[in-house]
Amino acid sequence: MADLSNPAVVRALLARHRLHLKKGLGQNFLINPGVCPRMAEAAGAGPGVGALEIGPGIGVLTTELARRCDKVVAVELDQSLAPALEETLKDYSNVEIVWGDFLKLDLKELLAKFGDLPVIVCANLPYYITTPILMRLLESRLPLESVTVLLQKETAQRICAELPSRQAGAITAAIAWYTKPELLFVVSKGSFLPPPKVDSAVVRLTLRKEPPVPVKDEAMLFRVMRGAFAQRRKTMLNGLSAALNLPKEQMAALLEQAQVDPGARAEQLDLAAFARISDQLSLLGHE
Repeated sequence: MADLSNPAVVRALLARHRLHLKKGLGQNFLINPGVCPRMAEAAGAGPGVGALEIGPGIGVLTTELARRCDKVVAVELDQSLAPALEETLKDYSNVEIVWGDFLKLDLKELLAKFGDLPVIVCANLPYYITTPILMRLLESRLPLESVTVLLQKETAQRICAELPSRQAGAITAAIAWYTKPELLFVVSKGSFLPPPKVDSAVVRLTLRKEPPVPVKDEAMLFRVMRGAFAQRRKTMLNGLSAALNLPKEQMAALLEQAQVDPGARAEQLDLAAFARISDQLSLLGHE
């Protein structure tokens, strides 16, 4: 098996199959030999486990997952990578490539390929589409054990930020609602071919079995969180009254009922506070 962490081997592979890296698809291939084995181990790859990978590229992480797991299903958008993947994965009969846009695929159909195996997600995600992929995975309520992904370092820090904190955003709150996030380790930009402009980090999201706090209407909760962070420098009173189209007097009374300071900003609230606001809106019958 060729050493896919060797830049010369990767360049030769690309040249052999007349492949050109597509910046628009965020194609940066890992060439640090320590990263993919560490990711696979952190994700929980092992016997009796299935792994879903999004964006296998030329198969660097895929081979590490295939060595450990019973089955790997890898979703790839760029069909020009087919000959390279056929070459790098020829020794692994437990890998299935699904060609298509992950955001448009039937995810339940995708998970059915694993049969009764518990499934982990392990992937090096393109920076430009990180949030949509993560939210689709989580909002779909798939029976996943965990999601371990390589992201832009700044995005990873925001996802794993505490609530409340100045680093927190709507994605922080959403991820914390669905999972228990951990930032595992940083990956330098020199670990990639070609090197991106910024460092990356590996994050593990362990899916929650139950919501962290009770709430009457989850859809309303997410409207509140998005509205609160939409204009993060605004107070809760101003931001939410605008986002939810409610008079300020009514919103002020509602926040008081929810025991939230109208002058607070979204970054100063925890999930319980967002849930209380959401519950008050549900009692009001707001749509």
